[in-house]
Amino acid sequence: MGDRGQRGGVGTLTGFLGVGGGFLIVPALVMWVGLPIRQAVGTSLVVIAMNSLAGFLGHLNGPPLDVQVVAIFVGAGLTGALLGARLAQTLHPAHLRRAFALFVLVLAFFLLVDNAQKLGWL
Repeated sequence: MGDRGQRGGVGTLTGFLGVGGGFLIVPALVMWVGLPIRQAVGTSLVVIAMNSLAGFLGHLNGPPLDVQVVAIFVGAGLTGALLGARLAQTLHPAHLRRAFALFVLVLAFFLLVDNAQKLGWL
């Protein structure tokens, strides 16, 4: 599969699964585009912000938004982004990659258990 096909695959998975920012875009930027991990994380955050803005604007004509919930998520997101950016500057890129890989594995485990319970497998 060519580079364009790989990017299309990431886009398809992002839309289908409802995940993407760190979970799929960061590894794609590191492996296929060759970006350093710190630059990939920053680029991913810009993509997340653009997708979030598009989703927000798309819902403005729909049912009313719970402003308190929106404010909580915006505040938590901004705080996490600022703390994460500061932390990324102090971590060695190899440690950052390992921490990210561990985070993805833990997240995958919890999603697997949650979905297995919903399907009645556990």
